[in-house]
Amino acid sequence: MATLKIKNLEKKFNQTEVLKGINLEINDGDFLVLLGPSGCGKSTLLNTIAGLENSDNGEIIIDSQKVNDMEPSERDIAFVFQSYALYPAMNVEENIVFGLKQRKISKDKINESLNRIVELLKITELLKRKPAQLSGGQRQRVAMGRALVRDPKIFLFDEPLSNLDAKLRIEMRREIKKLHKNFKTTMVYVTHDQTEAMSLGTKIAIMNNGKIEQFDTPNNIYNKPNSIFVADFVGSPSMNFISGYIKKDENVISFFPDNEKQKSINLNLIKTKVNNSDEILLGIRPEHIFLKKEHAVRVTKDHNFAEIEVNPELHEYIGHEQIVTFNYYGQEILGKFSSSINIEIDKKMTLFVDLNSVSLFDKETKRRI
Repeated sequence: MATLKIKNLEKKFNQTEVLKGINLEINDGDFLVLLGPSGCGKSTLLNTIAGLENSDNGEIIIDSQKVNDMEPSERDIAFVFQSYALYPAMNVEENIVFGLKQRKISKDKINESLNRIVELLKITELLKRKPAQLSGGQRQRVAMGRALVRDPKIFLFDEPLSNLDAKLRIEMRREIKKLHKNFKTTMVYVTHDQTEAMSLGTKIAIMNNGKIEQFDTPNNIYNKPNSIFVADFVGSPSMNFISGYIKKDENVISFFPDNEKQKSINLNLIKTKVNNSDEILLGIRPEHIFLKKEHAVRVTKDHNFAEIEVNPELHEYIGHEQIVTFNYYGQEILGKFSSSINIEIDKKMTLFVDLNSVSLFDKETKRRI
């Protein structure tokens, strides 16, 4: 197990800046997820940690040792690739122990490590099969077994589940979670799937255009996003953003949505500093909107909720849940509710918003206030 520090890491491909001063620090046994859209630099960062790419500036430090100039084989890391990267001519057993044989590990230790890993991954019956005879999920287990058997300081995963179907992805996600719990090894995991990131990571680094937008716990990433990008990227459906402005009148702080001058939302109980006439975006997650006052009262503290008048315009049925699109003074708001509830389209109604869970963003800087 190991600590990992990344200091001011920069990387260019020709004249294109791919990594723009990355700073990260994770503790021994942490599970770091690098999350972001395609092209944000997360795979390049992983490859740079592994030594498959060279950085232009900055430092990569594993257990207090700078490893920038070390070969990948000297860094004591194990890499699980998206493509599995198994040797087609070797059977499962040979694929798993190949690295150990290259390092001249004794036969007894190889067998001991092999038996432990194949039992853990439940692939004992696959040992004599070739990769072509395996399903995608089985190949991914073998690829993880090849990494685990080495007992490295750090595991690196590059979107290992992206080639699997939805059901198998969920199953393999649980397996990776169990592996981290059992091994307690430091892991760095790249994905563009927010569900994977939130369920696996002890820490998440949200990347955007070669920079880290936010590095935090899954709970803070979800409930206290630092920017509109993070708030919009994490969550399904993503956070609602209501455009408006602040009006201070004596001791009352009110939020008025654009195109409305009479009805406002009282923000007095929200602990944040805003000024009169500030133009802001009020962020509300769909699950923090309620259809009944008693539901809002049950969830919120000190009955800190707002009542807003809306018009339902669109209904999306997704099994156990439904997503309803409302019109709020010309702006769209999405709410997530049980599919057993009947909501009439184009019939005005009142919604109840949990003000303890809202986020305020500066309209100009796009940052959290």
